[in-house]
Amino acid sequence: MRLKISLLKEPKHQELVSCVGWTTAEELYSCSDDHQIVKWNLLTSETTQIVKLPDDIYPIDFHWFPKSLSAKKQTQAESFVLTSSDGKFHLISKLGRVEKSVEAHCGAVLAGRWNYEGTALVTVGEDGQIKIWSKTGMLRSTLAQQGTPVYSVAWGPDSEKVLFTAGKQLIIKPLQPNAKVLQWKAHDGIILKVDWNSVNDLILSAGEDCKYKVWDSYGRLLYNSQPHEHPITSVAWAPDGELFAVGSFHTLRLCDKTGWSYALEKPNTGSIFNIAWSIDGTQIAGACGNGHVVFAHVVEQHWEWKNFQVTLTKRRTMQVRNVLNDAVDLLEFRDRVIKASLNYAHLVVSTSLQCYVFSTKNWNTPIIFDLKEGTVSLILQAERHFLLVDGSSIYLYSYEGRFISSPKFPGMRTDILNAQTVSLSNDTIAIRDKADEKIIFLFEASTGKPLGDGKFLSHKCKNFLDNLPFPNYKNGSDFYLSHFTQLPRTLMEILEIALDQKGLTNDRKIAFIDKNRDLCITSVKRFGKEEQIIKLGTMVHTLAWNDTCNILCGLQDTRFIVWYYPNTVYVDRDILPKTLYERDASEFSKNPHIMSFVGNQVTIRRADGSLVHISISPYPAILHEYVSSSKWEDAVRLCRFVKEQTMWACLAAMAVANRDMTTAEIGYAAIGEIDKVQYINSIKNLPSKESKMAHILLFSGNIQEAEIVLLQAGLVYQAIQININLYNWERALELAVKYKTHVDTVLAYRQKFLETFGKQETNKRFLHYAEGLQIDWEKIKAKIKMEITKEQEQSSNSQSSKNMGLKL
Repeated sequence: MRLKISLLKEPKHQELVSCVGWTTAEELYSCSDDHQIVKWNLLTSETTQIVKLPDDIYPIDFHWFPKSLSAKKQTQAESFVLTSSDGKFHLISKLGRVEKSVEAHCGAVLAGRWNYEGTALVTVGEDGQIKIWSKTGMLRSTLAQQGTPVYSVAWGPDSEKVLFTAGKQLIIKPLQPNAKVLQWKAHDGIILKVDWNSVNDLILSAGEDCKYKVWDSYGRLLYNSQPHEHPITSVAWAPDGELFAVGSFHTLRLCDKTGWSYALEKPNTGSIFNIAWSIDGTQIAGACGNGHVVFAHVVEQHWEWKNFQVTLTKRRTMQVRNVLNDAVDLLEFRDRVIKASLNYAHLVVSTSLQCYVFSTKNWNTPIIFDLKEGTVSLILQAERHFLLVDGSSIYLYSYEGRFISSPKFPGMRTDILNAQTVSLSNDTIAIRDKADEKIIFLFEASTGKPLGDGKFLSHKCKNFLDNLPFPNYKNGSDFYLSHFTQLPRTLMEILEIALDQKGLTNDRKIAFIDKNRDLCITSVKRFGKEEQIIKLGTMVHTLAWNDTCNILCGLQDTRFIVWYYPNTVYVDRDILPKTLYERDASEFSKNPHIMSFVGNQVTIRRADGSLVHISISPYPAILHEYVSSSKWEDAVRLCRFVKEQTMWACLAAMAVANRDMTTAEIGYAAIGEIDKVQYINSIKNLPSKESKMAHILLFSGNIQEAEIVLLQAGLVYQAIQININLYNWERALELAVKYKTHVDTVLAYRQKFLETFGKQETNKRFLHYAEGLQIDWEKIKAKIKMEITKEQEQSSNSQSSKNMGLKL
């Protein structure tokens, strides 16, 4: 990726240009110390003087009033705020008419910014004051007072906080009174510029120490550049938060959001005092110290998928190369390319007006359709369809260009969505809510309606005992019940989400990373019951699902980990460590990012921008394919051929999940889980299929579902006995009383349990039912024997009826 620089031979301004700003993707305004405001039309290469300001007004900064989030693409910004050296800010229409001038600061007004909704304006000045103004220019409050000039200011993504400079310090000040202020030393020289992106929530700063830095919103340093030859005078985020630009003396640099540099250009511009990105994020304009306005177009972007490489060579031209046979195709477009995505054998390209869908089998005849609204900011692909996100809506299309659905939820802001907060699979769309980052909205892809029972997914961080490997014993612990279950389940913000790509809709899983860097997984289909969120790992920084099977990979601290069968956590959590592949990831340096997981190859981008490819074993994917086709014999044969513990452990978990206990027994035996082999054998000897099903569910930890199966089959005693065995005394007594049977059995086992530990009964309910009751173990054993005989007879009669039906 690089910048294609465009600079006129002669400058249009006579003095230094202080600020620039785009109205549309093809129209720009510039302000200069020669008191002129000039409009630039990039389509016709014409420049027009909009207004000549009074000689005592030297413009310093200006910012266009934000368009409505639901605005159509034809709508343009109609007014802007201009700050100047005379201590005033001026509200000026697009035609150049000064609507209002407001005395704002003592000394120059150094910066002014509208918030994202256009409901408030913040200004900062040489007097060190930070002031909040209404849309019409009425003073609302003086947010802060510094002892030094404030050179730059930016709004937080939610418009509830303001970031500003104070010498070498950066300060984040919430609008709410008495809220905590965050302040830290950011540079060794005076900070000249800051920018805060609403999509990635990252902060840029630049200063006289000749460095630019990237911070998160907690003030933690993510990137620190090498010193440049001259002070950094401007920085600006691209609208989608994937890139940013840096300006200095005779220097324009294009960088990735993680900080490393794509391109460095040395135009003859003097110092670049201000940088502005076009609305579509494809062009940069810079305000230059020698009177020029420099334009730079982002070109030579690359997209790769398997053996295909696509490169944006010009604004309207792409080159496709097949590395297997070195065949090259040129793709020409009518308009400028805005966004593109290459995956699942399709290339999706959005221009300023249209969307093109190419198949990798045929590059000559794309599907073309007109875009409904605005500039596309994000393209996501799944096997069957793709998603387009623009400034107002989300649209799902098939690869034949057919519109499928457009999911919506209250307060949806599509302008801040990115690939980490939206995920797409063949049947599900997942979107993390920006207003409440603990919530994920789930939609059916085919209809755009909320999934399942319509409830959103909220990430509840459970107390630490909820993830113990033996949940059965904690249910019987009075200490646990009285203490730890009373701990609150706090809600946790979600940073990144990802849906798995294969399998049935009912088995669809979503993995996500929360603010604690915990990797969690849960099912997306829920009907009335609380979602079971299980933690897979800690200190996970990035993740990706495989495109052909449900294998998950992630970077965990200094380790690269592959979960060959993540569903193991729902089947048998004890063997989860045996289903993992791990290797050292220290070679990827700090903050690497997983770009893709295609086939058996994982692509990781290191912090310096270089790409590293890791190949994993192809056998787990083949095992997934066999199991999805119920080819159990082939799956066992494959595991015997590979002779790896991870394969056998995955096979065992897959077999239990699919209720194939014969194969599960083989898998558990291969990994030395003898106790589980014995339990599976005991399940085979149970008299009825309902009992077998219930114990298979128990094996997977699904106690409630096992109980329901037994109760529906009329096997009440068996349901009671399950709860007795698990020390769920309250539930066992509840069932016995409800069905008026085996109350004495429950009380007898409870008494025996207490005697073993030398305890006395204190539970009032048990004391009530034990009053006047004599425990007769001979009688109880006879009743239990009768229940077993009854179950055997029911099973025998059921089998006889089945055989009779077959004969008839």
